Amino acid sequence: MRHSAPTQHVRRDRSNIEDVAAAAGVSVATVSRALRGLPNVAESTRKRVRAAADELEYRADPAASRLATGRSRSIAVVVQLLNGWYSSHVVAGVEAVCADAGYDTVVVGVGPGFRDRDVFGASAIHRRVDGIIFVDVMVSDDELASLTERSMVVVSVGHELPSVTSVGIDDIEVGRLATRHLLDLGHRRIGLINGPETIRFVVPHQRQLGFEQAMRTAGLEPDPSLYVAGDFTIQDGADALRTLLDHDDPPTAIFSFADEMAFGVILAAQEMGIRIPEDLSLIGVDDHDVAPVVGLTTVHQDVDDHGARAARIVVDLLERGSSPVMTGAAPVRIVVRRTTAPPRS
Repeated sequence: MRHSAPTQHVRRDRSNIEDVAAAAGVSVATVSRALRGLPNVAESTRKRVRAAADELEYRADPAASRLATGRSRSIAVVVQLLNGWYSSHVVAGVEAVCADAGYDTVVVGVGPGFRDRDVFGASAIHRRVDGIIFVDVMVSDDELASLTERSMVVVSVGHELPSVTSVGIDDIEVGRLATRHLLDLGHRRIGLINGPETIRFVVPHQRQLGFEQAMRTAGLEPDPSLYVAGDFTIQDGADALRTLLDHDDPPTAIFSFADEMAFGVILAAQEMGIRIPEDLSLIGVDDHDVAPVVGLTTVHQDVDDHGARAARIVVDLLERGSSPVMTGAAPVRIVVRRTTAPPRS
């Protein structure tokens, strides 16, 4: 169960970056890039953001909410996969809100060897920051207790931690949505490219659970021999396709737990002369920036927004002792493009 921040409404005297993002219909990271004149923002989008900012009389003013002395005015984002698309977009959302509120963002990568590092010891991040946002990182009860004793504000993105406010999506529902889409098309042999074996990572487990629930609801028993592990890279997707097609009874569709691995499937399929979706259907998760370009059917989630919501909760708790932001599972939806179709007769 996700924990909700206090529902007390806090009066704001000025619009914030999330208000501009909502008005312009873009992410907070896009607002930040547009207003700072950074590249990779379409001119039409930049104009729309500036118009929304003018309409709301928004001006970034980091000095508007200074804390008492003794604060570092820094917030840490702890991630396992520094180079992953998901992590980078969560960090972008955090950074946009923190910059708006006058905080620095400290990004900490822990990787597979997290348990072998003393992240909370003498050189710990808690000595340098006012709050911590964990992104799909499993933290022990003792470590959380240690942070609580130090009055550290903690929020989790993705993985739910006990007694900690969390934001993200319902990954079991993600698994069900993607699987039902393939089942509705008529597929019965569905392969999975799931998560890494080297990292304790609850999200792939939940998506697999949703997949299995949908299969059993349809009267089908999942085949674990069609499960292939991946580390969320393009190469892992390519390798997984070759493994699945070497199966005595290969799947007619593949559910990739991340779009980046799905891109690897598409590239490997082209090399092998396999047509997508005529010979093999494919669905991913995330709605990566490249997904529309390659026509990938996927489960869309607003990743930047996860980071922005987490950062807003931390900032509000630090500055006001409460947050008006309600947490819970953010909405997801299927975006149907060109990579899924009924199986061949």
